[in-house]
Amino acid sequence: MQLLEKSVDGYSFYRRVLRTLNTRGVQYLVGGAQTLENFTGITRKVKDLDIYVRPQDVSLTLDSLFSAGYRTEISFPHWLAKARERKLFVDIIFRSGNGLCEVNDIWFEHAVEGKLFGMPVRFCSAEEMIWSKAFVMERERYDGADIAHLLRSCAEQIDWQRLLFHFGPYWRVLLSHLILFGFIYPGERSLLPDWVLRQLLDRLQNETDITGPLLKLCQGTLLSRIQYTTDVDNWGYQDARLQPFGPMQPEEAAQWTGEAAKASSSLA
Repeated sequence: MQLLEKSVDGYSFYRRVLRTLNTRGVQYLVGGAQTLENFTGITRKVKDLDIYVRPQDVSLTLDSLFSAGYRTEISFPHWLAKARERKLFVDIIFRSGNGLCEVNDIWFEHAVEGKLFGMPVRFCSAEEMIWSKAFVMERERYDGADIAHLLRSCAEQIDWQRLLFHFGPYWRVLLSHLILFGFIYPGERSLLPDWVLRQLLDRLQNETDITGPLLKLCQGTLLSRIQYTTDVDNWGYQDARLQPFGPMQPEEAAQWTGEAAKASSSLA
């Protein structure tokens, strides 16, 4: 893995962070680019380290790092905190940005032992990484290639029942990535179990055959925090992130969308 910051400074910072968490007994998992490299061998330049913790362990994680001399903050109360030292930082993730994909005991039960920066760590499993990355379809970031690479490397070992359980009512998102995998790697379509595709396509057919009351709901907001604001603000659609459909409160969604609008304006 290549660090965008000076390699010696970055290596030392991340190693000290991991040592602090290990010494304090914080239960955490490593995700992001480091986990992608662990499963696929793909090396990319990174500017941070992604640490995954349960929501109830956020305070312990931040207190441990603050006591070790790092600046800490809760960036978004519904999913993300950070620890910093100068320009270097660690993302402390406890849900996905859309409020779904909450880190829980299942993540830890299926974690993968390994080493990072010379420290013993546990990596997120491929199933949990696919689940959390599947919803990232922003204008400035799309994680579909990561999912295709994870499927290519791990399809034969994936616990498909667990993956289906994770997606639950959002199974169409999983199906879309599986269909794209067959397009991206036409010679390796057999890596995907037939029964998974048949089950999901049967669900799709059943939905097509059954007509019922149409709910004016936009689930695009679960995929992109900014690209479907017109649907919600001007076209009368309900935001699928918000209760009772999703887990988020209006103020949480407004903060998350507001930050995205700032980032998106630079791309216009």
